[in-house]
Amino acid sequence: MNNKGFTTMDIFYTSGVQFAEMLQSALPGLEDFWLWVTFFGDPKCVFIIYFPLAYFLLDKKIGLTVLWLGLISEWLNLMSKWLLFGERPFWWISESGFSKKKEIFLRQFPSSCETGPGSPSGHCMITGAALWPIVSILARQIAQNSKSWIMRAVPFTVYFVLLLFIGLSRIFILAHFPHQVIGGILAGISLGWLLQSWIPLERGFRFYLMTSFSLGLSATAIYWTLIILGIDLNWSMKLAAKWCENPKWIRMDTYPFASLCRDTATVLGLGLTFHSSSYTQLKLEKLGWLQRGWCAVLSLVTLYFLSSIAQPQGVALWYGLNFVKYASFPWIVISLLPKAVQILASPGTPSHPE
Repeated sequence: MNNKGFTTMDIFYTSGVQFAEMLQSALPGLEDFWLWVTFFGDPKCVFIIYFPLAYFLLDKKIGLTVLWLGLISEWLNLMSKWLLFGERPFWWISESGFSKKKEIFLRQFPSSCETGPGSPSGHCMITGAALWPIVSILARQIAQNSKSWIMRAVPFTVYFVLLLFIGLSRIFILAHFPHQVIGGILAGISLGWLLQSWIPLERGFRFYLMTSFSLGLSATAIYWTLIILGIDLNWSMKLAAKWCENPKWIRMDTYPFASLCRDTATVLGLGLTFHSSSYTQLKLEKLGWLQRGWCAVLSLVTLYFLSSIAQPQGVALWYGLNFVKYASFPWIVISLLPKAVQILASPGTPSHPE
């Protein structure tokens, strides 16, 4: 959606590129640090890291709230990107002709070449929404045990600093402009605050089936409506392929429909898990702290391993396997690993009845 004429948005884009150049030149040698920060801000981490940690180490309800906020905000982020047509710095620099007008020294990274539109930042929006309930409960627990306002401010301070660093990392690697980061942070905080009390927990299987179907159908309907109206929603993928420094950095998991596949699969996976016989038996018992710790560690290792497995490049097969993979994640965390830990637990660490 590039416009060769100078527009108001070009002011934001130009200043954003200059800010990114300043970050890269002022912080030499910190590339690995910023790449790690951007990894922990990846929406995928909500499903493979933050959800299991919150589920086992804080509270089951908090864990499920984290997961629901992650997938709802990811769906909303996809819709926003389709409608806002945000550029990304790594392609705008060349596509706009800015690099010909002014000599700039900017580097791309393997995480730079995302294929979807850039506004708002999904890393900031989705991570911000998903982590809100964790921060809220930690702040509440500290307030119950401490009268110090400094201690009570710690969770939210860490939360805001984390979002700031995630935003800076996205600017540093040329994935986003500053205004896209700010918009993502504000949207994520707002969604977390507004929706954390409205999250469905255990419902009938039909609810999960219809929710999964509705998320997929509504997104597909919006997609084809925009196509019929003459809007090319593949414009960002074309620009990413054109200007990415290394074609190997273009990953299918950054395609717009990859996030939709993840969200619909997760909802269906929750429904299948909650209505499985293994979960019905597991509900009657409560894991001890040592068992919960083992479940958290095993969840991180298992989900990271499964998410890192290379998938075939055929589009249909890739999406099919991705759907099956994310549909299995809730079952692995909520049912499979707790049951396995219970079976393997020594007599000295028994589970406790509810």
